[in-house]
Amino acid sequence: MTASQLTPGAPPAPPAAVAAPGRVIPGRGRGGSSRLRALDGLRLLAALMVAGYHYAGRGGEISRAWGGSPAHQFPTLAPLFAYGCLGVQIFFVISGFVICLSGWGRTLRAFLASRISRLYPAYWAAILLITAVFALPWVAYKALPPSEVLTNLTMLQQPLGVDRVLGVCWTLWAEMRFYALFALCVVLPGATRRRVVLFCAGWTLAAALAQAAHEPFLDTVLMPEYAPFFIGGIGLYLLHRYGARDPIAWAIVLVSWLVGQHYAVAGLWHAPSATAFSYRSTAGIIAVVTLGFALVAAVALGLLRRVDWRWLTVAGALTYPFYLVHEHLGWVVVRALHHTLGLPAYATLLLTVGLMLLLAWLLHRFLERPLTPLLKRAIDPRRPAV
Repeated sequence: MTASQLTPGAPPAPPAAVAAPGRVIPGRGRGGSSRLRALDGLRLLAALMVAGYHYAGRGGEISRAWGGSPAHQFPTLAPLFAYGCLGVQIFFVISGFVICLSGWGRTLRAFLASRISRLYPAYWAAILLITAVFALPWVAYKALPPSEVLTNLTMLQQPLGVDRVLGVCWTLWAEMRFYALFALCVVLPGATRRRVVLFCAGWTLAAALAQAAHEPFLDTVLMPEYAPFFIGGIGLYLLHRYGARDPIAWAIVLVSWLVGQHYAVAGLWHAPSATAFSYRSTAGIIAVVTLGFALVAAVALGLLRRVDWRWLTVAGALTYPFYLVHEHLGWVVVRALHHTLGLPAYATLLLTVGLMLLLAWLLHRFLERPLTPLLKRAIDPRRPAV
C-alpha cells in the first residue's frame, strides 16, 4: 500500500530483454533516475478501489452518513464496489515490489530511515486531523479518549489492544511486519538474488506451517493470509531486475498467486444471503486478484513503459495521504453533502472523492514534502535525503 522511491535505474528494457538468472539486465540497476510512473498509477487505482468500497460497497457507519444503505443509493455500482476491498491485496503486491527495489543495496539504517520518514508524517497528521474533526460538537462520530489517540501515534495500537483512530491502519500494521521481516532477513545481511529467493521460499513455507499450527503468535509474525501478496510482489521485482526468463522468479509469482487467491476467496466469499450487504462471487474475487498480479507484472516486464505521464507521479504521491484520510473524513463529508445539503448520491460520491484528493494534495505539499527529508536526515544523517 505505501512506497517511497520507484527508481530502479535507467528506463526499463523492452519485454524481450532477458538475462541469465543472477545477472542484472543492463539498465535495471539502481544508478539511474527514471520512475515507474505506471506503478504510481496502479497505487492510485488501488486506493480508489478501496474508497469505492468504503463509500458504496459496504454497510456500517457509511450507511449512517448516507441516511440509508449505500446499496439503495447505488443499486448498480454497489455490487461492483464490494470488490474494492481487494485493492488492499493489490497494495500489498505493489509493496512487495517496491520494498525489494528500495531495500536493495541499502544499509539497515538507510532502509529504516526511508520507511519511517515515508510512513509517519502523513499518518500523524491524519490521526490528529480525524480526532479533531470527530471532537466537533456537530459531528456525529465520537473521538477516542486522549490516551488511546496518543497510543495510535505509535502505529502499534493493534498489538496493544487499543481502538484505532483510522480504520485503514490495520493494513499499516501488516506493512510494518513485512518491513521488519524483510529488513532482518534481507537488508541486514545484504540483498542478493539468492538471499531474496530463499526469503520468499522460507516465508511461503513458514506461513503455510503457521496456518496449520493455529498458533496466534506465528499468525501475527508470518501473516499467512497476506504473505503471498508481499512475496508475489518480490517475485515480480526479481523478474523486473533479472529478466523474464527467470524460472525461479516465475515460480515465486505463480505460487504466490495460487496461495493468495485461496486466502482472498476464503476471507471474502460467503454463500448468497438476503441479510448480507453484498455478495462477491468466487470467480470475481479470483479475477480481481489475478488482475492485480497481472498489472504489476506488466510494469515489471516493461509492458507499460509507455505509460509515463508526469501527472502519475503526483497521483502516486497523493495515494498514501488519500488512503489515510478518505474513510472517516468521508463519512463526515458524505453526511454533510447528501444528508444535510441534499445533493444527489452520485454527485456526493464524486465530490467527496475530489475533496479527499484535494486534502491529500495539501497534506503532501505542506507536510510530507518538507518533513519527510528532515526526518530521514535525522535518522540517517550520513546519507542525503532523497
